Amino acid sequence: MNDKASVSKELNAKHAKILEGLLKLPENRECADCRGRAPRWASINLGIFICLQCSGHHRSLGVHISKVRSTTLDTWLPEQISFMQCVGNEKSNNYWEADLSASVDRSDIGKFIRTKYQDKKWASKYNPQPGQSDMIGETSDFGGKADVPRKARKYSLEEDVFSIQPPQVPTTTRSRGVSLDTMDEFLNLPPKNGLMSAPSVKHKEDTQDLFSLLYAPEGNQDRTIVPPSRWATFE
Repeated sequence: MNDKASVSKELNAKHAKILEGLLKLPENRECADCRGRAPRWASINLGIFICLQCSGHHRSLGVHISKVRSTTLDTWLPEQISFMQCVGNEKSNNYWEADLSASVDRSDIGKFIRTKYQDKKWASKYNPQPGQSDMIGETSDFGGKADVPRKARKYSLEEDVFSIQPPQVPTTTRSRGVSLDTMDEFLNLPPKNGLMSAPSVKHKEDTQDLFSLLYAPEGNQDRTIVPPSRWATFE
């Protein structure tokens, strides 16, 4: 799906006004490279505004270094607008021209642009490229990671909650006592399912059933109770 198709006319008009406002800022009123012409183009990879002549040299660098877009003719995505708002010519040149001498000749602007962005001859050795440290990645249409300001970032549960690992508590093994079910099986008691069934009696030559030791058959019990002889003295 083409991301540009998702940009409505109203949103596109809003983006056009934002870009127009950015071009009116003092740091963006002249081309970021030749410093002599009014910019009407931009590099959405580098976050700079450039003139028509310099835009042709930027195209020769390849889209992995600079991807050119018209500020008035092309459709812009929200993340691209956010990136341009966070960078701009001044912040970009503070990085790419950190070690640039004032005596460097810009007459061969094509060579100057290649040396500046492709060779990184004058780039700062101590600061990160603008947009790399204060942006987070979002999928964009120029094949890499577009940058969105941190202030617009919405933290997710995965980051804020699940990234915090709970403390590891050592587990201890506790010995278990004998369960009632085990005792029932050991004593050969009837099951606890509400249906009483007669226990099975297994006869062996050298063993006797536990119940036979505890209870005597009713037929063999003598129900006559004979009091001891010494009770007769109380009659």
